[in-house]
Amino acid sequence: MRINPLRKWKTMFDSQTIVTRHGAVRYSDTGGSGFPVLLIHGSSFSRRVFARQFDSGLAKRWRLIALDLPGHGESDDAPVPNVSYTAPGFADCLEEFAEQLDLKRLAVFGWSLGGHAAIEWMSRSTRIRGLMLTGAPPISRGIIGMLRAFHPSFDLLLTTKHTFSARDAARFSSLCFGAQEPAPFQDLVLRTDGQVRTHFAQSLARGDGADQRRTVETATVPIALVNGADDPFVRLGYLAGIHVAAQYGDEPTVVIGAGHAPFWERPEIFNPVLDGFVETVAAESASAWQAHVRRVTARARA
Repeated sequence: MRINPLRKWKTMFDSQTIVTRHGAVRYSDTGGSGFPVLLIHGSSFSRRVFARQFDSGLAKRWRLIALDLPGHGESDDAPVPNVSYTAPGFADCLEEFAEQLDLKRLAVFGWSLGGHAAIEWMSRSTRIRGLMLTGAPPISRGIIGMLRAFHPSFDLLLTTKHTFSARDAARFSSLCFGAQEPAPFQDLVLRTDGQVRTHFAQSLARGDGADQRRTVETATVPIALVNGADDPFVRLGYLAGIHVAAQYGDEPTVVIGAGHAPFWERPEIFNPVLDGFVETVAAESASAWQAHVRRVTARARA
């Protein structure tokens, strides 16, 4: 009998806590000597959404790390919401988190809000040696950039709503993870600090932080765009028009039979893609790191 991965979650890995300026952050870490991969969840969810990556061969090959962002899951609500619940605020939290874990080089997978936070983080940090994005189209600054990247709809307005009813939570979860009965992760949606949705939407609309499209298009590390064919929020045509200098693969990857969360809906397709991406990042990072060490050594001897 197959064990439900959500029930296995509590026994998969021990949870740990790091205290940041944005509140205490809970995370799970497989440890080991594999190249580190940080998985960053989307708005109103938590690290639990990555159960199908932790419960796979990925966890044996790489060091998987997943955290609950401030205002989500088992982490604290932010003490200053209008600062922390923005793209720059989440990026600052991620940098502090990585610093405390001494993650000098890592690959990052960012989903939805987590992807936008990761792009902002990459614009200001040298730690990220490869970035995979799902459900997070790199947008140009401002409301026009958002309109070009997302399908305008009443459902999209849920991403900005402060207070959710049980019905709202079920609807939002179904939109993100497919039309399942019952919809998964409703408890996480209802737990989330509603200020996350309002402040983050306003942050994107204002164009806080770096221009995300320019950041991705000019990145010098591998960038992978992986999205579900039936994503209810993201315009796939917009992604096809982004010209990434360091794109992983010839074009954005589209996962058939999946929507906003292909890592959950089609892990048998998604996990091998993530595995191949991290393998590429680890190899390129090792080569670059060895060159850096040689330069530092040569300067010390001079």
